[in-house]
Amino acid sequence: MDISILELLDGAKQARGATVIIDVFRAFSLEPIVLDQGVERLIAIGSEETARAQKQQNPSFVLIGERQGRKPEGFDYGNSPSEVEGISFHGKTVLHTTSAGTQGLSAASKADIIFAASLVNARATASVIKQMHPSQVSLVCMGWEGRRKTEEDLLCAQYIRSLLLGEDCSDIKEKAYQLRYQEGKKFFDPAQADVFPEQDFWICTDVDRYAFAIQAVPISLGFSMRKVLP
Repeated sequence: MDISILELLDGAKQARGATVIIDVFRAFSLEPIVLDQGVERLIAIGSEETARAQKQQNPSFVLIGERQGRKPEGFDYGNSPSEVEGISFHGKTVLHTTSAGTQGLSAASKADIIFAASLVNARATASVIKQMHPSQVSLVCMGWEGRRKTEEDLLCAQYIRSLLLGEDCSDIKEKAYQLRYQEGKKFFDPAQADVFPEQDFWICTDVDRYAFAIQAVPISLGFSMRKVLP
């Protein structure tokens, strides 16, 4: 198994084989929550304009996302896992657009199959990929807006790689905790609490909280995000 760790939007464009788009803070830590809370359809969309147009045509759709971390005007929810935790999406169609994770899905045009992952479902993602026996795996760290490298996505990629190779990962929870002093420090800054609440950090670093992978299946609007059990 040839495993590559790639970064940012350029990395997504280079991805081949079984591809994992990684966005720990916060897109792909939020999506498992939505999928676990009864959503009928979760659609990831790269373009904010496309997402807004769909919402306008279908007012019952739930519009979730961010630009520069903040909830855009008119959206139902921002990209905050703690904001949507505990909300029932039973029978709903949810549209999700962000400035990193969903952009990476759209950019990975050469991938054979695409998964969306974060620390909260990394082990399940690795398990599903191992069962596929792919010859090539691309782990793409999306960073901040797909333009700046960040520690949490690289940590997740390294963790998935180690799981695929059967290496020791016993220190992953401690490494996840240390993110609070790196990119995660914004979640502990009172001046940014309205955009980056502290609870989001603890949700996003709750390693292997979910026992399912998320496959991103291309559709006309973007990607249908679906649970895949190992």
